[in-house]
Amino acid sequence: MPNNLAILLLGSNIEREKNIRRALDFLQQNTQVLRQSTVWETEAVGSSGPNFLNVAVEISTALETLAIKSELVQPIEQQLGRVRTANKNAPRTIDVDLIVFNSQVLDEGLWKKAFMALPIAELLPSLPHPENALPLCDIAIQLKSSAFAEPFEIN
Repeated sequence: MPNNLAILLLGSNIEREKNIRRALDFLQQNTQVLRQSTVWETEAVGSSGPNFLNVAVEISTALETLAIKSELVQPIEQQLGRVRTANKNAPRTIDVDLIVFNSQVLDEGLWKKAFMALPIAELLPSLPHPENALPLCDIAIQLKSSAFAEPFEIN
């Protein structure tokens, strides 16, 4: 069965290091992790909450997009106590988003938000923007210049 390549973006701003580690452990145990980006510390977007840690993970899986959400994303979020509120920008223990599936960008925020672009650009630097064909690595550098984003070492 052919494997799909997917990029997941993990983010946390509640007990950040512990929850990022736990989410990465879950993925290691439940799917084939090929690569992961540097962990980035970025400011919260849309709220004045604490800074986030974000990391992109490339997985190889037989699962399709809906199954990735039901068999990987939701179990991680439930296991780590993610509470969804009316405020989609509220602080959270973990947020797992499927951003790229077989080179198809599923979340257009990738081209506009440093917290998404920087970690994913490490894994897919030459991914072309759909309108201007600029590579993601160039867009990430532009976005970093106008946002707080620094590499972060998890102990």
